[in-house]
Amino acid sequence: PMAGRFIYKSATELAAKLEGTSLSIAQKAGVDGRLFGSVGNVDIVDALKKQGIGIEKSAIRMPTGPLKQVGEYPITVVLHTDVAAHINVVVVGETAQV
Repeated sequence: PMAGRFIYKSATELAAKLEGTSLSIAQKAGVDGRLFGSVGNVDIVDALKKQGIGIEKSAIRMPTGPLKQVGEYPITVVLHTDVAAHINVVVVGETAQV
């Protein structure tokens, strides 16, 4: 089936483009670095979209759930049964100005 092969090829090309990408996502956080909200797969999809990369939110694997702390997180993006890319999500805290 041609379609399957095409999907696999575009998935591997996308994986190559994504591999090692570092995304910075800013969220409001307290002084202790805990986020008031959280960073979920939708936030990661939006951040990638700004870089011109469109993926489904189901492709983003977050085994420990949404990120709730400022820091750096390795995230796996599964694009196809055998194709995955590893990206780095850096959650930056915006301290609320009083």
